[in-house]
Amino acid sequence: MECVKVGFIGGGNMTTAIIGGVIKNQTFPADRIYVFDIHEEKRENLHQKDGVVPVCSACELVKTCNIIFLAVKPQSFPSMLAEIRPAVQKDKTLVSIAAGVTSASIISALSCSCPVIRAMPNTPLMLGKGATAVCRTKDVTAETYRLVLQLFASSGAVAQIDESQMNAVISVNGSSPAYIYLFTKAVLESAEKQGIDSSVAMPLFCQTLIGSAEMLLNSGNTPDELIQKVSSRGGTTIAALDVLKDFQFEQIIDKAMQACTARAEELGK
Repeated sequence: MECVKVGFIGGGNMTTAIIGGVIKNQTFPADRIYVFDIHEEKRENLHQKDGVVPVCSACELVKTCNIIFLAVKPQSFPSMLAEIRPAVQKDKTLVSIAAGVTSASIISALSCSCPVIRAMPNTPLMLGKGATAVCRTKDVTAETYRLVLQLFASSGAVAQIDESQMNAVISVNGSSPAYIYLFTKAVLESAEKQGIDSSVAMPLFCQTLIGSAEMLLNSGNTPDELIQKVSSRGGTTIAALDVLKDFQFEQIIDKAMQACTARAEELGK
């Protein structure tokens, strides 16, 4: 895809993370990546940092590029789509990273049956450790889809799912870093109460998170089996797990994830 140009409307954290991973891994040349943001300093910062091409309007970017990432907040989508509508043609592929905004609503707002890819990345993309769920409409070409998957893979893991799952998957990878940070905060606060400084507890617990994730991915054991490997009858782990069960830890997580999905549905209306 030698003549393909990729554009980003919105120069926030996700755009910065995706472009950073792409440039670091030399997945796509910087001089064929274009960026527009309403704040000039953001697009200029990306130009200075990564060598991408800043443009002065969203319409100019759409006219120039073949693949356009729509990287603005869901609340900004109506005005942004109205702005680019005159420039969008059927040969443009749009990549939306907005929660709750369906492919059908994008196509309807643009009055153009252009190919659409939806993606739900997460903030660890900023460290090249992200997790992105992706789906596409049937008219996205295999070549274009392959390139978009490669762009996201430059900053972490990628999973392909059906669009019907896109709102629910936000609770799995999009919002879930916040659950983990809250869990970590609670562990550190409890450690402090027990006389362990957070400077000691933080690296110990973070390494435990990393190791536990590796066990989940590579040990071949289920979560229940791994819990059993840590637990011994009448031991310390059982004492902790009993409290979590008494306070309905699993049900609380389920309710939180359901609320996340419900909010995504609301944002799409």
